[in-house]
Amino acid sequence: MNINIDDNIKSASKILITSHINPDGDTLGSMCALYGAILGKYKKHADMFITSKVPYTYRDLPFVNLAGNNYNKSLVYDLAISVDVAAKDRMGDAIELFNKAKFTINIDHHKTNPKYGDINIIDSTSASAGQILYKYFIENNWEITEPIAECLYVSILTDTGGFKYENTTAETLKIAGELIKLGVNPNKVYKSIYETKTKDNVMFQASAISKAKFCKNDKIAYITIYKKDLERYKSTEDFTEGLVEKLRTIDSVEVAFIVKEIDSKSSKVSMRSKNLDVAEICSTFSGGGHTYAAGCVIKSSVSTSVKKIINLISSRV
Repeated sequence: MNINIDDNIKSASKILITSHINPDGDTLGSMCALYGAILGKYKKHADMFITSKVPYTYRDLPFVNLAGNNYNKSLVYDLAISVDVAAKDRMGDAIELFNKAKFTINIDHHKTNPKYGDINIIDSTSASAGQILYKYFIENNWEITEPIAECLYVSILTDTGGFKYENTTAETLKIAGELIKLGVNPNKVYKSIYETKTKDNVMFQASAISKAKFCKNDKIAYITIYKKDLERYKSTEDFTEGLVEKLRTIDSVEVAFIVKEIDSKSSKVSMRSKNLDVAEICSTFSGGGHTYAAGCVIKSSVSTSVKKIINLISSRV
């Protein structure tokens, strides 16, 4: 990694770190790891912007309690850093502050990232943004304390689906091992993220799975989720996490997707596949992501969005 951002951080008085909307373990883990590392190396407190509430799953993540979204919108930051944000519009309300910043850095691992920062550290071969940060910290002699190591571990663990997705490499596992040497307790982290759910979360997912629909000889599977479904179980955004992966595990399924209602005229889509490039599919709707895991927002109702997606992928499976 030939890019160095130390001077940019050193010279900045006001620093913003932004995650993406509907935050997951990678964007939160990377954001918190970078916050802790900047604090440790430069004794500077960066502002961490999170559009929504911290998902219950990541309640124990070090530093995450310091993230918020009530920052002064008129403030001009010397430096704004995005982590795991595939495109500017994925920042949500933070985009205004990012755009006004005097200098911007974009750290990401999505192959569809358009390189929107003044400096872009993009590596689509890395399993997560946290893996990119780990390599940067090591190469530039940044101290990785136990809390920072845990944040990086959460980033890598979750974006590899517990080290089972196609993006898991020998390097990924080696880095995870190094983080364990630094004090991370893998059993504790795994239980906190994957084995501790609220009753409402479990019941919501059971209900959603029971309503799954199939077509093309069960090669395509999908779930539709409406606001009323979310309200019934007092759901938060993270309640849908892992649902589309469950559909993909079905032996006949080649492509799985979830369409979630935003409002009557727009829907959020999460898509997974075994062999099809779903990043290319989602790019049709100005979305993107990885080859086998991508997403987008379609400016249509849930039912119309489903029809559009099926029309696109039916001839490809």
